[in-house]
Amino acid sequence: MSQTASSRRHPDRWSLDSYFTAFGSPDYTAFKAALQSELEECLSSLMTREDISAPDVAMLESLGSRLGHLSSFLGCLSADDATNEAVKADEAWLSMLGATMTKIASTVQSRLAALDATASATLLADPSLEGAGHAVNRLREEGRHLMPAPLEALAADLNVDGLHAWGRLYDTLTGKLTFPMTFPDGSIQTIPMAQRRALMADPNREIREAAFRDGQVPWDTHADTFGAALNGIAGTRLGLYTRRGITHFLQTPLFDGALSRETLDAMMTAIRAESSLPHRALRAAARLQGTPALHFFDLEAPQIAAPEGLSVSWDDACDIVRRSFHAAYPALGEYFDSMLENRWIEAQPRLGKRPGAFCTGSHFTGEQRVYMTYHDTIHDVVTLAHEVGHAWHSHVLKDRRPFAREYPMTLAETASNFGEMILLDGLQRDASSSPELLDYLLDQEMNRAHSYLVNIPMRYEFERAFYEERASGEISVSRLRALMNAAQRELYGDTLLPDGSDPFFWASKMHFFITGISFYNFPYVFGYLLSQALFARFKAEGASFLPRYEAFLGATGSADCETVVRQTLGEDITRPEFWATAIRALAPAVERYEALSAR
Repeated sequence: MSQTASSRRHPDRWSLDSYFTAFGSPDYTAFKAALQSELEECLSSLMTREDISAPDVAMLESLGSRLGHLSSFLGCLSADDATNEAVKADEAWLSMLGATMTKIASTVQSRLAALDATASATLLADPSLEGAGHAVNRLREEGRHLMPAPLEALAADLNVDGLHAWGRLYDTLTGKLTFPMTFPDGSIQTIPMAQRRALMADPNREIREAAFRDGQVPWDTHADTFGAALNGIAGTRLGLYTRRGITHFLQTPLFDGALSRETLDAMMTAIRAESSLPHRALRAAARLQGTPALHFFDLEAPQIAAPEGLSVSWDDACDIVRRSFHAAYPALGEYFDSMLENRWIEAQPRLGKRPGAFCTGSHFTGEQRVYMTYHDTIHDVVTLAHEVGHAWHSHVLKDRRPFAREYPMTLAETASNFGEMILLDGLQRDASSSPELLDYLLDQEMNRAHSYLVNIPMRYEFERAFYEERASGEISVSRLRALMNAAQRELYGDTLLPDGSDPFFWASKMHFFITGISFYNFPYVFGYLLSQALFARFKAEGASFLPRYEAFLGATGSADCETVVRQTLGEDITRPEFWATAIRALAPAVERYEALSAR
């Protein structure tokens, strides 16, 4: 049962006071004005000369830290109250400020790229850049793929109303979409599209089917608009890649992920070679459901119901996470305690909040915040552990300079999954966990395994095929549907029913329309599998492994993925066998799930 605010032992409402006194307060207004002024002054100074110095690089770092501080604050407020028009206005203003920052960054990058090896070494020897070598080298690498400064400035301005406008159009339109849904009892309700995914995860298969069937209509109705947005986003990127001398569309997302193509290919090769393991889990799920295979609307549904009457209060959720963390990883448990004490977690269910969950933070304050909406489910308990895993990662890095605290999405997802695994392992060891709860958790674990090893690789294959064809011109809606069907059939095989694909998944999946980063898919798989390998090592070595885990986290902002893993774990992630071993670690859980489905 939900608790009243007065009866809770652990706060479920966050405090943002350490960011600013309040939105619109004098300190907030002064911070905005000073940041805008310094950005303009910095850009003006760079434009009056052609050299580059250590103070210029340090200023870029400082401005980025303060811009991130403001972005995090506004992001928290916007999620906390999605109806606040004043906050939305400041977010739009911040987007314009971001364009100025892009101009500064591109100028610094191009000038760093122009330095020869001797000049670059001299620059990095400056005491003000100690510990910034990895970040500066990445800036130099980006600088090698930039257009002349006036063209980069033009692109930054045009992207506000071009590339990013397509993403805003998608967000605005999907945020307003509704559809009339006919429920199994014959009743009809108008459903916001934001609720469709939850309905497609309903234990009642008739409800899932109705939500899928009726919810497809708006995607079909607006398919031309969504197709234009997807084509516009990809076309803009490909055009800029050509101008910047970037020869392949994966080059940029791989750079963003600090990952080599060799490693990505090794991971995808292992996933294909070991596909029988997640396919066995999908077939077991179909047996539990009583169908020959699954439909796309079955993929996120629980096949094992949560124990009857299970309702985990917020206080109980916090206590469950605390026990698991303290038992396995005391430092993480103590950090979670401090998050609760400092009110760094927003979990209160109420109207006006944006759906979803995230972790954010500020290099400026060295603090983190977790956002979610808690609904008394065990799934929400897992989400809490996941987001706290992210926060712990940032906390481990908080004493490093801002440049060394910027880690790629690939390595970010490792820490969050590690937090989940500690929780789930703790629940399995807990004598108070009922057999029914353990069966439910096993079903949830298999659902996650399928998502990471089949569904997300399917998204990658679709997006890769789409970009290959988009290089020759716009892709029609019918072709987008065909590409999506082909990717689903390729990755799922016969685990989907003959009519069980979702041809409009390309339109309904928001990740394809994110304009700040492309290929928002393989980093999740990377993080999931690397966390599997890390946790297997933790299980084998016990607490003695944790210092190496923290060394791993501490290195994530100072080297590429291959170097971080090699130096801290002694593993070569360019070998398919590394990834295959991580996948095979799931075999005991799959075997238990198959046995469960046979009962």
